Amino acid sequence: MYETLALYIDGEFIDGGGRKTDEITNPATLDVLGQLPHATTADLDRALAAAARAFESWRHSSPMQRSEILRKVGQLSRERAQEIGRNMTLDQGKPLAESVGEIMSCADHADWHAEECRRIYGRVILPRSPEVRQMVLREPIGVCAAFTPWNFPYNQAIRKVCAAIGAGCTIILKGPEDSPSAVMAIARMFHDAGLPPGVLNVVWGVPSEVSDYLIRSPIVRKVSFTGSVPVGKHLASLAGAHMKRVTMELGGHSPVLVFDDADVDRAAKQLARFKVRNAGQVCVSPTRFYIHEKIYDQFLEGFVNTLKTVKVGDGLDPDTQMGPLAHERRVPTMQKFVENAVQLGGKVVLGGEALDRKGHFFSPTVVTDLPENSMLMTEEPFGPIAPLTRFSDTDDVIKKANSLPFGLSSYVFTNSLQTATKASNGIESGMVNINHFGSALPETPFGGVKDSGIGSEGGTETFDGYLVTKFVTHV
Repeated sequence: MYETLALYIDGEFIDGGGRKTDEITNPATLDVLGQLPHATTADLDRALAAAARAFESWRHSSPMQRSEILRKVGQLSRERAQEIGRNMTLDQGKPLAESVGEIMSCADHADWHAEECRRIYGRVILPRSPEVRQMVLREPIGVCAAFTPWNFPYNQAIRKVCAAIGAGCTIILKGPEDSPSAVMAIARMFHDAGLPPGVLNVVWGVPSEVSDYLIRSPIVRKVSFTGSVPVGKHLASLAGAHMKRVTMELGGHSPVLVFDDADVDRAAKQLARFKVRNAGQVCVSPTRFYIHEKIYDQFLEGFVNTLKTVKVGDGLDPDTQMGPLAHERRVPTMQKFVENAVQLGGKVVLGGEALDRKGHFFSPTVVTDLPENSMLMTEEPFGPIAPLTRFSDTDDVIKKANSLPFGLSSYVFTNSLQTATKASNGIESGMVNINHFGSALPETPFGGVKDSGIGSEGGTETFDGYLVTKFVTHV
């Protein structure tokens, strides 16, 4: 059975009840899965009031209590992973193995926050006078509003929820209306884990209307958003107008630098598989491939041959390795990228078209001989398209990697320590992965620079955006 969709406010699950609803469909089959109720203005006001009331007690809760609840959520994530993963595949489209893997990895996020929230420390500053005592306290910022995307609906939501709750904040979460089942599952797990009413609230609705209403409310003190750069800039400007702290994890256009001393065959196979993860709908997906001219042909052959073996289909089929695009609108967008590439002299060496079948399917695609000003080299495709270009000079390719306003993730393949050090020092990116894909672990910070965001999630930095610093001095 697909997840029952509802609002979650002040510890209560609220169904449609005459509210406006969205039809949720399966992107692989176009079957209708359920109806998602939109929050009314009264619902949003109730959620704000509940979060404000709950904060007055939750802010003083024991870190041990917070840790116990987060631990329970981690346990429930593992126990319910198959069910939650299946529903995620139904409404988002990714292969079932990827969906279940997302849930299991997020159980680690819950465990990590359960441990870290017990270690939110202040400090004592030695005074200039022996009669004076000076302390620095770290306190929860207050009610938080969070907005999460559809591509990793469980992962992106639970990161924010665990950080806010672990810090002693309360939170109102607006998840993705296109793939809501994972967020509903999170609400049910925290509910079952014994989280007090009002600490977590889940609402749905027209994204621009809900975000505007919540951010403008004087009750909300912190805004966290994961999504596109244009929307993130808009929300950050709105939050800034009201002097509210923000964490923004925005889009990227991740450069890949493969040097001539790399393990070429291994790099080609790994990157090809990583490229079609979640049908390329990943903010840290490798999207601009710079291949050294000496190994370009070898890499291209291995990369294309690997993609040719990828089975595209319904995510519930156990043989499927790449599912559909999550939305109907993404298919013509992919076609637009390919058309622009061809107009500018690019060559489509694999794929390049929508699949002739029911659902939002687009074939794994490789394009070569592209100029730097093409759409594929300047705009994030967010799909299964890989543009490959040649390079010969290290300094020049690092300049090209830094030429865009994005700076989320990057990838370097080389067996030279000197080259790896030069690239990792020179690339303007929040994350640099050398010879593997090692980002997004609970214990490591995840975030970008430049237009790709503000702040980090995960690692010891995970609570920074949810805490305020208070200096206390007395005699």
